[in-house]
Amino acid sequence: MEENNEAFVIQKKDPTDHVLSLAGNPNVGKSSIFNELTGMRQHTGNWPGKTVDLAQGYASYKGQGYVLVDLPGTYSLMAHSQEEEVARDFIQSKDSEATIVVCDATSLERNLNLVLQIMQITPKVVVCVNLLDEAKKKKISINLPKLQELLGVPVVGTSAVKKQGLDELMEQVGNVISGNVHANPFMLEALEQIHQDEETEILALLDRASVIANDVIEYGDKDFDKKDRILDKILTQKSTGIPIMILLLLLVFWFTIVGADGPSDFLADVFNRFGNWLTSVAVQLNVPKVIQSVLIDGIYKVLSTVVAVMLPPMAIFFPIFTLLEDFGYLPRVAFNLDKYFQKAGACGKQALTMCMGFGCNAAGVVGARIIDSPRERLIAITTNNFVPCNGRFPILIAVISMFFAGTNAGFFGSIKSAAFLTGVILLGVATTIWMSTLLSKTILKGMPSSFTLELPPYRKPQIGSVIVRSIFDRTLFVLWRAIIVAAPAGLVIWVLANVQIGNQSVLQSITEFIDPFAKLMGLDGTILMAFILGLPANEIVIPIMIMGYMATSTITDFNSLNEFQQLLVNNGWTWLTATNVLLFTLYHWPCSTTLITIYKETKSKKWTLISFLVPTVIGVLVTMLTTLIAHLFHLV
Repeated sequence: MEENNEAFVIQKKDPTDHVLSLAGNPNVGKSSIFNELTGMRQHTGNWPGKTVDLAQGYASYKGQGYVLVDLPGTYSLMAHSQEEEVARDFIQSKDSEATIVVCDATSLERNLNLVLQIMQITPKVVVCVNLLDEAKKKKISINLPKLQELLGVPVVGTSAVKKQGLDELMEQVGNVISGNVHANPFMLEALEQIHQDEETEILALLDRASVIANDVIEYGDKDFDKKDRILDKILTQKSTGIPIMILLLLLVFWFTIVGADGPSDFLADVFNRFGNWLTSVAVQLNVPKVIQSVLIDGIYKVLSTVVAVMLPPMAIFFPIFTLLEDFGYLPRVAFNLDKYFQKAGACGKQALTMCMGFGCNAAGVVGARIIDSPRERLIAITTNNFVPCNGRFPILIAVISMFFAGTNAGFFGSIKSAAFLTGVILLGVATTIWMSTLLSKTILKGMPSSFTLELPPYRKPQIGSVIVRSIFDRTLFVLWRAIIVAAPAGLVIWVLANVQIGNQSVLQSITEFIDPFAKLMGLDGTILMAFILGLPANEIVIPIMIMGYMATSTITDFNSLNEFQQLLVNNGWTWLTATNVLLFTLYHWPCSTTLITIYKETKSKKWTLISFLVPTVIGVLVTMLTTLIAHLFHLV
């Protein structure tokens, strides 16, 4: 989920353009409707006074322009989460001229509750019954004319992925806005009467939704969801749910490690050759050596290393992760972990925000908006950093491969690396739950809130859409963010490595100063300095480490992990050093982007500082304890 700081402003291309709200429950294909109508031409901004993003896109039909505003997916408009408040506020605003409510044809009864709530606050509604193709596969038929008669507003059946029914949908939207079609006043009056009785309103709406659904839905096969129930029995039951989750995690990491190795080496070689060409061009143009060194040996080398290290694993990890998301597996992960977070005094939804942190901790922090309770939201934000983000994976994979799995062990070595990495991830998950328990019993006391966790139907992922979405919305976004911070970081590193104090550089002087403290943690000054300078982006920790050990003013390229391992061993690395680097990679401060995001989400310097200190203090204490135990038992 991308952090966005812009205020939300309707962007019309022409004063005559109409503005539409697009509402619906989560997992009903609302984004597919939005993308098909707008061609994925969208712009996002924050609703005034809130940090919730609204996406808007432009569509045209029969010469008339429409601005579609994609509202957050919600089950209701009656609760007090930011998403539900924003959805209600926009639908009722003077900007919104009509509302399209997207429903899932395979779960219509549940969706009708939101339809009725929206009809209570606006008469200009068009109901879009989506996923008719999936309903057909499950032998579910819906009498759309009768549904339209019972609701008293236009109803259109669609299948967004097959581009069916979209023209009719826009035709009905035009009729509603122009006033050619009006909502049934008797239905609106009945809903108004329900609204006046606040005590029974929710139950009355649910009852009416159930009555309508029973009148319009026919099941050709009463056991239409048998496959889903069989899968759920396997993926969510106590004895198999967690083991399968761990196995899938291991497989995802194995694919990432094996698949990224070759492309990373290829990119590194390409960037190295291009860097040499840039150097030769600079020499021919008589560019001063200082400028050459700053631009090529400093900024370019850092940027190229970040791209070579980050791009291949992200291009593999994010699509796989998105495929699992589209398939419907991630809510099952949340279901499996829900009881552990409940016991920790936190919210079960934290399992979902934790999963978001695998790609980017800043995204996980923003994702905490789905948690209604401010107390539980703070717990999720403060502990999100214990799940390693994509920027920390290269450090974990490199160290595990060099010191625990072997760099030339082939297939079995890759399995061993993936198993070690999975173990590190599970340690992070366990720490997240433990720290959530500690926070909920101390500075964030309170009772865990209850919530309804929907297990959406399993769906065949749209592979093409998944690849496009994961590459553009996740991979390139995270990569671009890393590049933005890596460029100035490269300049700072170059300055520290080239400015001399006496007979050594500033980088070496600082490294020697912090070395005694680093030794207590089983590290050394160079390693700790690399983590400190890696605050802008974890991806640059390894390049800084190499620079420090080589005591040179440039980042040195290595043709293999064997050469890198030899450099580390020559500088005193042992299994204990490698272990503590893994632990400190897992437990140390969030990157600057995540810290900025935490401040923007919490509006609190105190909680930003706590989010910085909690993982850092744990990292220092854990590495010191590991080192002490190793020396007491003469393990090194």
